This record gives sequence, C-alpha cells and structure tokens, in this order.
Amino acid sequence: MAELSATLGTASPSAGDYFALLKPRVMSLVVFTGWVGLYLAPGHLNPVLAFTAVLCIAVAAGAAGCINMWYERDIDALMERTRNRPLPAGLIAPSDALGFGIVLAVASVVLMALATNLVAAVLLAMTIGFYVFIYTIWLKRRTPQNIVIGGAAGAFPPMVGWAAVTGDVGIPAIALFALIFFWTPPHFWALALYRAGDYAKAGVPMLPVVAGKAETKKQILLYTLALWPISVAPTLLGTVSWVYGGSALALSAIFTVCALRVRRDNGDRAAKQMFYFSLAYLFALFVLLVADRALGFSFATGA
Repeated sequence: MAELSATLGTASPSAGDYFALLKPRVMSLVVFTGWVGLYLAPGHLNPVLAFTAVLCIAVAAGAAGCINMWYERDIDALMERTRNRPLPAGLIAPSDALGFGIVLAVASVVLMALATNLVAAVLLAMTIGFYVFIYTIWLKRRTPQNIVIGGAAGAFPPMVGWAAVTGDVGIPAIALFALIFFWTPPHFWALALYRAGDYAKAGVPMLPVVAGKAETKKQILLYTLALWPISVAPTLLGTVSWVYGGSALALSAIFTVCALRVRRDNGDRAAKQMFYFSLAYLFALFVLLVADRALGFSFATGA
C-alpha cells in the first residue's frame, strides 16, 4: 500500500483522469467516421439502435486507447508529448487502467451484438484486437511499418457502422476503410518528423528515426498521391455524386502540395502544418460524404 501511495500520490484519481485514458481526441474522429459508415449504409436502423451502435464504437475506441496507455506507460513517461498522461503521471494504478479497458472492451462488443448483429460485433472486436495486439504489442516497438499496418485499426469504424445497418460489409464500406488506411501513414509521419527526437529517446522505430527524414518525406508524398484515386472511390462506386468527388480531388491536391512543401522544408514548420491539415482533410472528406447524401445528389447503390 505504501508503494502504491507513493506512486499515485495522495489524491484519488478523478473521472477526468479515467476519461483521459480513453484518448478522447482520437475517439472523436473514430466515432465520427463510424457514424458516417452507418449513415451511408443502405437500409434503415432504428434511431435508438443507431445511437447504441455509435456508442459502442466510441466505448470500444476508448477501451483500445486505455489498454494502449497501460501497455505503453513506460515509453509514455519518456516522451514529452505523453509524459503527463494519467499512468506516467502516477494518477491511476496500471492494474486499474487495464481492468477499466478490458471491461469497456467486452461491454462494447457484447452490446453491439445484442443491439445490431454479430457481423458488426465481430468487426468491433477485430478493431480492438488489431489495435491492442497487432499495433501496440507486436508492431509499434519492432518495425517502422507500425503505422502502415497498424493503421488498419483506425480504418475499421466505417465498416463497423455499415455492418450495424446491413449485417455485412459492402464494397463502399471497404472504400472508406481504404481511405483511412492510406491517410494514416502521411498523417502520423508528419507528426513523427517533428517529434523524431521523442521517438528516438523512447526507442520507437518510427520511419524518421530508422530511415531518416528524407525517406520519410518521400513516403509521405507517395501516400498523398495514392489518396487521389482512393478518395474519389465512393463516387466511382456510385455511393455519392461527383459533387463529393470533385471536392475530394481538390482536397487531395492540397494535401499533395503540403507534402511537397514538407519535402522542401528543412525545418519543422511544414510538417506541423501538414499534420494539422491532414486532420482537416479527413474530417472534410467525411463531412462531404454526409452532405452529398443528405442533399440528395446521389443514391447508394447498395453494393
């Protein structure tokens, strides 16, 4: 008990400390993309069940983030960006964080199965499992491809939302998965460029640490170019109209310009700007998907 008190200090953890374990900023983007998948899916889901499905996606994302923080508390303590998180700051006991994450993970999957269908629940379980076991435990400390492969975890939510309505995984849902999957590397590598010292100190083999900044900038540019056809895929599949498609091409062009600026910049300014624009880019694409459907420019094919 004395050791635990020394670790945690005198104050009991607050609700805010536990909420911080859920990575709320990451959760918000996951919830939004999951809801868009649900909204675009052909068919109808009772509003109460639709809300429950989105809630399950949110809780599952928080659970995965919580378990991630439990496992990475040692390297979080070494990095300036993460050292004030609840576990390295000694605000919450590691065992409590792990238990909290596991309970939330199980509850979210079970509730999804009861409220919607087994396919959506299995996909939700795969999302949690991929983030925890594949990305956090297996890849992150072993390979500079951690973000490339591990990015699949963040790409599952639109498929989960789609499956909650349809009971299957349609090709348009896979297109949304691909959009997030190919967006993830340039998004995180832009961050890694100006946080390379932090990752090196923590022993995390992010691409700028292992391959150098020049190679990272090249890969960022290649991925932004790959996003051109991928971003417009929902239009090519007939899910939305060319109102979305034209806007997606314009946003992808700006994203590529950001990558070109990063490649020419020897400092951190362009990388920081690209990181923040990448968030706006993905958010804008998913807003445009919803707006295109809401305004009736096109109808889902049901593919």
